[in-house]
Amino acid sequence: MHPFASYVLRSYYRATGWNEDNLYANLTRSSNAILDFSVPRGLHLSISKAPNGLFNTSYSMNAMPSLNGSVGYIFTSCNLDVKSSGSVRFKDMVERFKVYDQPRRPEGKEEEWFAGERADTRDYLLYGRLYLPTGRLDALYSTRLSPTLQALVAAISDPRSTLSSEKRSRGDNVSNVMFSLQHDIGKWCSEYTYSAEDGMLGVRVLHNFGRLRNPTEPPEDLASSPGTRPKRVDEEEATGGGLKGRVSAGAEFYISAKERSAGVSTGIRFTTLPDATPPSFQSPQPSSSPLAQCSRSPPSQPPTTITALFNPMMGHISTAYAARVSRDLSMCSRFDFNVYSYDSEWTMGAEWWMRRAPSKHEDELEPSLIPPEQPPVPVPQAESLDIPSDIHGVVKARISTNNNVSLMWEGRLKQMLVSLGFVSDLSSRSKPIKAIGLELSYFSAG
Repeated sequence: MHPFASYVLRSYYRATGWNEDNLYANLTRSSNAILDFSVPRGLHLSISKAPNGLFNTSYSMNAMPSLNGSVGYIFTSCNLDVKSSGSVRFKDMVERFKVYDQPRRPEGKEEEWFAGERADTRDYLLYGRLYLPTGRLDALYSTRLSPTLQALVAAISDPRSTLSSEKRSRGDNVSNVMFSLQHDIGKWCSEYTYSAEDGMLGVRVLHNFGRLRNPTEPPEDLASSPGTRPKRVDEEEATGGGLKGRVSAGAEFYISAKERSAGVSTGIRFTTLPDATPPSFQSPQPSSSPLAQCSRSPPSQPPTTITALFNPMMGHISTAYAARVSRDLSMCSRFDFNVYSYDSEWTMGAEWWMRRAPSKHEDELEPSLIPPEQPPVPVPQAESLDIPSDIHGVVKARISTNNNVSLMWEGRLKQMLVSLGFVSDLSSRSKPIKAIGLELSYFSAG
């Protein structure tokens, strides 16, 4: 379950038009959502409040195994539409498998003029959280320098560090300040980072092959459909097979002046086009629009994401395959291998969405309401209409060759979001349950 601060940050990115998915750090986001979900430890309680669209507060407490808590505040320059825990779209609060939209160049907000002078200011977000009783302080500042440029400053200050005396003698400290500059033009996205604690410089680059998304153009499937042009006499029938999608490739390089070390990694991702998403996951279009005719047709291929990462210095190779096999079931498999030590791990996982049974009028139209010249067509499912009562939970499961099994349920009970899960070690007879936890989250708006 996303913390309330993460939900507000994603709402800020969505309100300002910034695409956080077009980053090299999020190259494996779809597979990580299924295989690397975080199971709560102990008992965690969280209460948040959004008095208005600019200011948000959050309070959290861990009751088990130790008692501690935190207080957080968020302020933004733009008015955000923050929902309550009872009305927020459930999928917006869960990290999930998703075929992300085609990359596009970010657009800035409209210019505002007053008395002949430009009156609009650049957007920004301020976030701070204080942990008790340790006194640790986390801070984040994000601002848009231009439509395609974003700057972030993150800081951590921990006066009661638990570092050993050996590490203290070397001058190590958990307090740190990190600067990040992100430049996104759609086809290319680059990120430059600097960490003050260890003097580390890093560069990340991601390139998307193919054309950028143009909202005014129809999908490629419509442009190339047989009905849009006459067929030649000598033209052969199109043969099926293979997945239709786009490819993204990127790399990162970082060097630390303090540690006198460097690192590099490369990655590639193939993902199907968003047009291949089932109709229940697309926004409804007017019935007279050709886009509606395309959305009602059955998907020609399952939404799929294939990724591969390689770190030549560490010798680590990771490949993952994730796909949505049905409307409510997504599965993923990942294989990790080290070319130096020959260590390997195979991880499998799945997520299953739990829905309430829809009523008959949500499934199909009445035959009397359909014109005689048109065949009966199904209405888009309730998810595309954002009905809050449709999806009420998700179950995630993960198993790997190192005998670790994780199971978690996330759902909504009344006005509260709940996460319940456990981690088990099948190879241990003395302690088969490694961790178990329950997380309760409630937030209100207005």
